[in-house]
Amino acid sequence: MAEFDIIVYGATGFTGRLVAEYLAREYGDESLRWAMAGRSLTKLQEVRDEIGAPADIPLLTANADDPASLAQMVSRATVLLTTVGPYQLYGNDLVAACAAAGTAYVDLCGEPAWMRHMIDRHAATAQASGARIVFSCGFDSIPFDLGVYTLQEAARDKFGVPAPRVKCRIRTMKGTFSGGTFASAKATMVAAAKDPSIFKLLIDPFALTPGFEGPSQPKGLLPEYDAAVGGWVAPFVMAPINTKNVHRTNALLGHPYGTDFVYDEMVIAGLGEMGKAAAEALAKLNPMAGDKGPKPGEGPSKEERDSGHYDLLFIGEMPDGARVEAVVTGDRDPGYGSTSKMIAESAICLVRDVPAEGKGGIWTPGGLMAEPLRERLRAHAGLTFVAG
Repeated sequence: MAEFDIIVYGATGFTGRLVAEYLAREYGDESLRWAMAGRSLTKLQEVRDEIGAPADIPLLTANADDPASLAQMVSRATVLLTTVGPYQLYGNDLVAACAAAGTAYVDLCGEPAWMRHMIDRHAATAQASGARIVFSCGFDSIPFDLGVYTLQEAARDKFGVPAPRVKCRIRTMKGTFSGGTFASAKATMVAAAKDPSIFKLLIDPFALTPGFEGPSQPKGLLPEYDAAVGGWVAPFVMAPINTKNVHRTNALLGHPYGTDFVYDEMVIAGLGEMGKAAAEALAKLNPMAGDKGPKPGEGPSKEERDSGHYDLLFIGEMPDGARVEAVVTGDRDPGYGSTSKMIAESAICLVRDVPAEGKGGIWTPGGLMAEPLRERLRAHAGLTFVAG
């Protein structure tokens, strides 16, 4: 048995601190054995005291550019939870260490080219060692991954078969992207400018399903009128990563959504001419452009996090025109408040609900732990999943 159930690596960063605070608050009286880790012992001590964590919470030091320190850290954990991004800059050696040691791993990655590189390099090692490597355990892409899973359950219950065409439409979303997400997008753009193969992965909807390529998928790059919602829809900035993860879940599970499955995500802009104008304005808005985004380590106040929310509509369309719907909601801002709860519960799910035996490999949340994680998020993390 490992010394710790969970090690939170990056606990001095903005999101890592929220994760540690959540574990201290929600699981402090239980038998969960967890530790905080980062580069600076002094900063770890400061964060531990500021968030009100017990004084005896173990504090561990490790550095992303010191593979030996990473290997030592992961050897002490059942699950290594990391918020240290961009992962393409700071995650290579950590994934390699977890894969080699058989240590489970969860992150907040929204960097599909890097994820594909990790799959190619470490999937076989993780499978052999029993390491359960799970990327994208935050707003990208759990609500979308499990939303499609929930929708397809409803489709099979109602029609006996999955829906070959699923649309996610973001009805409301209040909150901001994290500094880590902004930094990851910037790092990805820099890398793609230097390496055309990275750009090719970014635009390939099946970049995370090596060996399988499904049907042509909607591009989602232009505003359009969507009869399914009776209004105009606009591009969604997170669709390029979420859609890839949904297709990977389908592949990992043996294509229960079908090998002809088509999926896209867009933002509902509104009705009529006003909706069209709003959709066109949203299409021109790139929240990742420029240098005005939050820096890693920065984020909104508690009041801003608590007042955030999101509402996602999933529509399954059948060949005969019939349809089925599912709705996913979250009770905090997506980039910080909800994400910190989702990754924490993902780690706990791996510790308590998902047997390690025979589960080594590189996974999506929906591919490895859809049902137990969904129940955890309902019970503890303020998410709802409703189909009907």
